[in-house]
Amino acid sequence: MTTGTDWWKGAVIYQIYPRSFQDSTGDGRGDLAGIARRLDHVASLGVDAVWISPFFTSPMKDFGYDVSDYRGIDPLFGSMDDFDALIARAHQLGIKVIIDLVLSHTSDQHPWFQESKSSKDNPKADWYVWADPRPDGTAPTNWLSIFGGSGWQWNPKREQYYLHNFLKEQPDLNFHNPDVQDALLDVVRFWQGKGVDGLRLDTINFYTHDAQLRDNPGLPPELRRSDTAPAVNPYNHQSHKYDKSQPENLIFLEKLRAVMDQHGTAAVGEIGDSERAWELLEEYTKGDKRVQMSYVFDFLSGDDLSAQRIVDVFAEKAARAPDGWPCWAFSNHDVVRHVTRWNLNEAAAKAYATVLMCLKGSVCIYQGEELGLPEADIAFEDLQDPYGIEFWPEFKGRDGCRTPMVWDGGSNDHSGFSSAQPWLPIPPEHRQLAVSEQDHVAGSLLNHYRWAIGLRHKHPALRVGDQTGMRADGPVLSFTRAADGASLSIRANLSGEAAGGLEPWQVEIIEG
Repeated sequence: MTTGTDWWKGAVIYQIYPRSFQDSTGDGRGDLAGIARRLDHVASLGVDAVWISPFFTSPMKDFGYDVSDYRGIDPLFGSMDDFDALIARAHQLGIKVIIDLVLSHTSDQHPWFQESKSSKDNPKADWYVWADPRPDGTAPTNWLSIFGGSGWQWNPKREQYYLHNFLKEQPDLNFHNPDVQDALLDVVRFWQGKGVDGLRLDTINFYTHDAQLRDNPGLPPELRRSDTAPAVNPYNHQSHKYDKSQPENLIFLEKLRAVMDQHGTAAVGEIGDSERAWELLEEYTKGDKRVQMSYVFDFLSGDDLSAQRIVDVFAEKAARAPDGWPCWAFSNHDVVRHVTRWNLNEAAAKAYATVLMCLKGSVCIYQGEELGLPEADIAFEDLQDPYGIEFWPEFKGRDGCRTPMVWDGGSNDHSGFSSAQPWLPIPPEHRQLAVSEQDHVAGSLLNHYRWAIGLRHKHPALRVGDQTGMRADGPVLSFTRAADGASLSIRANLSGEAAGGLEPWQVEIIEG
């Protein structure tokens, strides 16, 4: 495991979706005590850190990404004592803890918003993005919500609209107000005081909006991409020039970095932008004044991940973000699990895991990825995700990748996750992939992940070294990693047919 102030560089981070990791109370939902109980499994993988998705007090309209108390633990997940115990256990095992801070917006139940909406002249009247209607009563701009429809919601008390880039229950904070920035920096200081090592910053480029409230221009069909929102969402019909990714964001990020540096805290920022993602990665992570890493979406898309696709992504990064530091991922809590998305068998999943651990940058893996869990097919009546309910059936939402972790394939106790009916159903096909079924099998995918992560930590070249000579010869991906006079040559056949002297799905690593 990496140590020191640059522990994040080349680190392997394990994402935990707390509602679905381990239930310790018998209510069918995971919690912080459950995470602490299962940290031995996480440690066995050899990862450097865990990223824990939101556990703050919340009405759960968006499963914790709508925060009503930044300093509180939602009772669903336990107590602050549970969090303290989790931090202590993680640090005892040599694991850093990254929390998922949602700073761009709050819940509409947050006391700040309750005060803000009460009048136009209260002390927090300008803490959120309020605007008068157009003369005809319609929304101030044409900005859209990622969750569908207008990005503006009418409030009859103030007779104004407020901005929400996501659900209407998630009003956007006004980062043009310095008091808002100071309040959020105090939140960061609070969690640093609790011992957290890092921050995963949700929707980091959504912090500031265009103060002049100018309309976004439209995008012609050939330029529309579905990286940020599903293809059926008209959000993709706009060039999001004014509703996010504003230059003023950099000023706040520099203030944030100054606070983080006081405790050696690292941050990975999630950039949601289909047009300027690479340029923003460069702006946000270059040098040492902003955030350390940016979460990259290029391998989270529905496209097959061919050798040529990997080459193209790195070529684009070299051209548009040569000094930016990415954090790569194949799966997370928002996208179809990659073994399903790319139709991978076990041999293919092993090959891709090896390649992931050899790429330059940091790496995130998502709970259950190490088991090869496929996407779950959730019936409409079992859906919990408002996103899926809104766009069903063209987009089935995110529940399919959020089903509970399977620990014990032989257990009648819902695969060891809970003694009660889980909040989402566990697919029968997941049981045979449980930790208990793979843990002591030498050739299992779980043990392959342990080996691949160990390989990354064994060789500084894979963590922080240069990456050169990347090319694709048909399905064979080749590149070299080098550091401190040592090098490794990697060749990976990303196909089910023999190619380039390699067997199907074979990865060859040669020390130079």
